[in-house]
Amino acid sequence: MKGTLILADAAQGDPNGKVHALGAGWSVTGSPTPPMALILLIDCPWDETNTKHQVIIDLVDSDGRPVSFETGPLGDPRPAIHIEAHIEAGRPPGLPHGAPVRQQMAIGLGPMPLSPGQFYEYRLSIGGKVMDSWLATFFVREAPPAFPA
Repeated sequence: MKGTLILADAAQGDPNGKVHALGAGWSVTGSPTPPMALILLIDCPWDETNTKHQVIIDLVDSDGRPVSFETGPLGDPRPAIHIEAHIEAGRPPGLPHGAPVRQQMAIGLGPMPLSPGQFYEYRLSIGGKVMDSWLATFFVREAPPAFPA
């Protein structure tokens, strides 16, 4: 398996297996963050098609802790972003042995009050496995100084 996460201003998947995106590839934003999209691309090896795979995406801070804005009824922090899904890449008829199959997903997210001056990352897990190359890291900049009137 190979996973890729891309940050974009907006994105939408289509039934033909394409993702249409605006403002893709950024790594610096302000706070509160504007609405954004996560583009997920998963290359499934030929021999792992027609099998369900669990996909998890979490937003974590620079220390690897889940980002939380609220607590549950017992005072436990609730993750701001925790996405769980199952994918199953079907093997198209006539696909040559060994050819990977790409699955795509576009996920829209609303604004978030992240702390300026900090790094954050969306961490992708596929079947319980996490790779550094599957992370989408970004920095939240300080607000620019206001100009005097």
